Amino acid sequence: MDNIKYELIIFWSEPDESFIVEVPELAGCKADGATYEEAIANAKMVINDWIETAIKLGREVPKPKGKLMYA
Repeated sequence: MDNIKYELIIFWSEPDESFIVEVPELAGCKADGATYEEAIANAKMVINDWIETAIKLGREVPKPKGKLMYA
């Protein structure tokens, strides 16, 4: 399952010496990686795990909002 339609916030963390990926639409969903590409690949796995766990627990899975339009 490819759920990369969720917004990703990606940044370098000096203390962690890795790229951090946050998925703000999925509470607590984060990943990291030594490279930008690795961080995104790890985020894909974490997103899938987050969704599978939410479904198993009977929790609502938010639909990806996409980019918000600004006036």
